[in-house]
Amino acid sequence: MTNIDRIRQAMPEYNCDSILITEDIDRLFATGFSSSAGVLFITLKDAWYFADSRYIEVAKATITDAEVLLYKSSEPTFDNIKKTIKDNNIKSIGFEDMLVSFTAHKDLQKIFDIELVPVQKLINDLREIKSRADLEGIIQAQRLSEEVFNEILPIISTDMTEKDLAAELIYRCLKKGADDMSFSPIVVSGPNSSKPHGVPSTEKIANGFLTIDFGVRLNGWCSDTTRTLCVGKPDDEMVNIYNIVLKAQEAGIKAIHGGVKGFDVDAAARKVIADAGYGDYFGHGFGHSQGLEVHESLSASPLSKHTLPAGAVLSAEPGIYIPGKYGVRIEDTIYITENGSENITKLSKELTII
Repeated sequence: MTNIDRIRQAMPEYNCDSILITEDIDRLFATGFSSSAGVLFITLKDAWYFADSRYIEVAKATITDAEVLLYKSSEPTFDNIKKTIKDNNIKSIGFEDMLVSFTAHKDLQKIFDIELVPVQKLINDLREIKSRADLEGIIQAQRLSEEVFNEILPIISTDMTEKDLAAELIYRCLKKGADDMSFSPIVVSGPNSSKPHGVPSTEKIANGFLTIDFGVRLNGWCSDTTRTLCVGKPDDEMVNIYNIVLKAQEAGIKAIHGGVKGFDVDAAARKVIADAGYGDYFGHGFGHSQGLEVHESLSASPLSKHTLPAGAVLSAEPGIYIPGKYGVRIEDTIYITENGSENITKLSKELTII
């Protein structure tokens, strides 16, 4: 069953007889075709993909489960869809309510003059469940990241800046075939490592903890990995904090299975950190779902009410951050199964000393 078929199958539940998909990631999910522009229109029987002259040739060669049509820049984009609506007696259109702006919604209402039905949850729910083929795409992105991480370990030194190391990561990832980075790399050392989303600086890499958080985009799929290293010999407190974070991650992963609540997974990890006396220094959630985007719609956090379904992919990334001193985060990527989970990250989690 194709993703367009899956969308079509879910449409009756949302009481709509067509869906208009305009956002890049949702179009990629539905068709497997990536482009910066395009429109996908799905009815209960048919589907059409409208591409402009920049993409029409590749779209026709790539998309197999929708009719691919050219729209010209001199013609209104939605004219063909308006004709289809009239010819098929369509009464309602599903739209991406979490992504379409208020202004765009008003424009769509004016153009089509029929009921607009919010269906972003339909698309998000389908995107969260990864097939084994989807998972293999994420694994390939993960393996590329891991190769690069192992390559850069020997070159890390206090003679290079945090920006230098971030640049090395980006260069080597792209050279190995990544389409892009899935987000801007986080490379923070010494006191800067206490900033969970710190920005690489022009300062030389400092002694102490060095946190590296990065990911790639490969064939549409995203990876996300964090490892915290130590530049120079760590003291006893640093080793203790590192081991607490590792135990917290292990506790959270152990709690994962299809149907578990996100806050229960977070609570299992958070308890380990709180019991060790560092509860005030873990400010973010345990993890987020990922796939075609590095941050998708599910989460495991204190406020998360999400039920984590089998087939979802979740990051496992607890941390401890002591302002002005240092921080530790360890992140793996987890595939949720009915009765547990599979950890697709293969990097060592022993504290590496540079």
